[in-house]
Amino acid sequence: MNFNVVLPFCSSLLSFVFCALLFGQWRGRRRSYQAVWAIGMLWYGLSAGTEFLGGAFGWSEPLYRAWYLIGAIWVAGWLGLGTVLLLGKTRFGYAFAGSLFLAGLFTALTQAKYNYANSGIAPILYFGIAAVLAAAIVVDTFRGGSAWPRLAAAAVVGGTVVSALMMVVVALPAPGWVVDPVTHIPTGDLFPGYLRLLTPFFNITGAFALVLGGIYSTYIFMPKRRLIRYSLSRTQSPARYLGNLLVAPFAIVINLAISIPGTLAALLTGRLHSRVPATLLIAIGGLIPAITSGMSRFGNTSGFFIGELLGVVFLFAGFLVSIEVFREIRVPFTSIVLRSRAPEEIA
Repeated sequence: MNFNVVLPFCSSLLSFVFCALLFGQWRGRRRSYQAVWAIGMLWYGLSAGTEFLGGAFGWSEPLYRAWYLIGAIWVAGWLGLGTVLLLGKTRFGYAFAGSLFLAGLFTALTQAKYNYANSGIAPILYFGIAAVLAAAIVVDTFRGGSAWPRLAAAAVVGGTVVSALMMVVVALPAPGWVVDPVTHIPTGDLFPGYLRLLTPFFNITGAFALVLGGIYSTYIFMPKRRLIRYSLSRTQSPARYLGNLLVAPFAIVINLAISIPGTLAALLTGRLHSRVPATLLIAIGGLIPAITSGMSRFGNTSGFFIGELLGVVFLFAGFLVSIEVFREIRVPFTSIVLRSRAPEEIA
């Protein structure tokens, strides 16, 4: 069995099914995060589809370009943006700003370590954009504003357009594609540095948003014990607010950890909010391909296709488990309801 064909085919097929269900949900409820997640899963399916075609029929330059543009750059960014829009009315902006800043910093450090050819000013430019956007998002989140999700959306949409234009004009050496000589999985080695550096910039931001957003939602909806308390009320003094803001990440992690026994008890007695397992599954679905694609960047491509498949499996499982975000599951583009439940209360 040729796993380089079977695994991408399964990933692509499941992604398109997931995409259709998300678009069906969006048509019924018109929530922006559903449309953006649907676009993200469309990219996921198309990217895995290029891998299937390349493995089954051989790679070509157009297929290789599409694979890198859609899969290596667009997928994580759009899925992460969906989570941003879902949590846009919360203080998740702080976590997203941190993810964005770290992505820009890692992009610059990646260039410093590997010295990709034809990078130009891209490392400095990407880091500068990330830092400015992160600062703007922090300020808007502190003020309790609603502009920061739109800033994130502008960055993802703008980056998508710019990266597409870059891909159109870039010249690749013959034969126009390259695969790992051992695993026969494609790599990004032929692309110039300014394109390769878009990968960590988009992927780290998107993957962190997806994973941290899942954990954050789990924390919100799980039955909690608050060993460490904090407040992010804007009525307190700036110094006290900053102190609470610095404590918050540690408090969330510790409170989440000590709340696990109560959460398991709620699960066993049927009292657990469906968003808890759903968001945990989504976090896992974002984490696995982030790890395997990161390993691929550092030369270990053996787990790339299985990580890609496991990613979409866990994301889809999270979608099916949740009955709060997705109260109705319909046959795509019809009014036929397959599953419907009333809203749940937060524990």
